[in-house]
Amino acid sequence: MAPASFHHEKVCVMDASGRLGSTLVERLLERGYIVHAAVQGHVDDLKLNGVATEREKKLKIFHADPFDYQSITDALKGCSGLFYAFEPPQDHPAYDEYMVEVEVRAAHNVVEACARTETIDKVVFTSSATAVLWRDNNSQSLASDLDERHWSDVNFCRKFKLWHALSKTVAEKTAWALAMDRDINMVSINGGLLMEPHLSITHPYLKGAAEMYECGTFVTVDLQFLVDAHICVFEDVSSYGRYLCFNHAITNHEDAIHLARLLTPYSPSPPPRCVTMFSM
Repeated sequence: MAPASFHHEKVCVMDASGRLGSTLVERLLERGYIVHAAVQGHVDDLKLNGVATEREKKLKIFHADPFDYQSITDALKGCSGLFYAFEPPQDHPAYDEYMVEVEVRAAHNVVEACARTETIDKVVFTSSATAVLWRDNNSQSLASDLDERHWSDVNFCRKFKLWHALSKTVAEKTAWALAMDRDINMVSINGGLLMEPHLSITHPYLKGAAEMYECGTFVTVDLQFLVDAHICVFEDVSSYGRYLCFNHAITNHEDAIHLARLLTPYSPSPPPRCVTMFSM
């Protein structure tokens, strides 16, 4: 049950068609929120499981293109908060150098739309732990050295073609710069690798996995834990800044083998004490 002060709030989830977004929609409806679910593609792309019929009355679905300013403002109309998570366009799902510009433009448009929507009180911006982890002296960037104050080095990311890290870093920095300039109450969630069905070895987060493993910075997060974190920082009036979000770290041989089997379920098991991950 949501606290009384939040029970009748109207919030927007964008993009609601992704795994995180659709689960956020379900959880927010359970907690009594009125939800605007904004999707890039067709409204049929929003897959909701277990949403009771009476809760559907509190759900409104919008088509919102992050490059169409008017569609963003339409989805935000009357909402007190936004949960924003970028989803790659359907016609260009891969993370490459082009995606950096795409994600940055989308972040700018969404935050600017929030600044122009008078009812918006708070924005929860979904970023990634990859926007924190990568530095030029990465061999010395051990887990104990890193916290939410750190940013990945954009030149380092570009040099080694860490496009996911570069995209998340520049997009989040763009969002923060605009939020501070326009006096927007924003909080970011920098999540680890999201553990979800159909996760594969081609996931862009995994570029440089071997280096993350060696440094103790290879972190993962379960979907429900990540969703709870988003709602927690939204409802907590004292929340501010960036939050690293993970509930597991791949720090030993057994963890690495288990993850490798999840990512490549049809491949032969690696020999004992042999860990092979992506390298730069």
